[in-house]
Amino acid sequence: MGDTDPTDPQAACFEAGIKFGSLYHQFAGTPVSPASAPSLAAAMEEAIENQPHCASVVVDIREEALTEAVADGPAAYTELTGRFFEVELQIAYEDTTVVAEMAMADGYPLMEVTAVRDRE
Repeated sequence: MGDTDPTDPQAACFEAGIKFGSLYHQFAGTPVSPASAPSLAAAMEEAIENQPHCASVVVDIREEALTEAVADGPAAYTELTGRFFEVELQIAYEDTTVVAEMAMADGYPLMEVTAVRDRE
């Protein structure tokens, strides 16, 4: 089988994976409370948007689940894990836009490509 260069859609999907790996592993374990959730979400978005080809990032911290976890725990905060946030990001690479999302699926933070389209 011969070597070929990746297509633009393949490269854009790779970039989405890089962004998710960076986002999740950089912020997992961060102390978070209901009061600090909005600023943490904004910091996560801004950090990932700095990376090449990242057109947008939306982080939604699930504040109800976070509030419940804090109420059930021994402190006024808990650590950020995948069960407390959802993400949508868009990658713009050459003539391709990739949309990817992270959400809980069967107790696991699943990251997946949800759309690949020509850039508008």
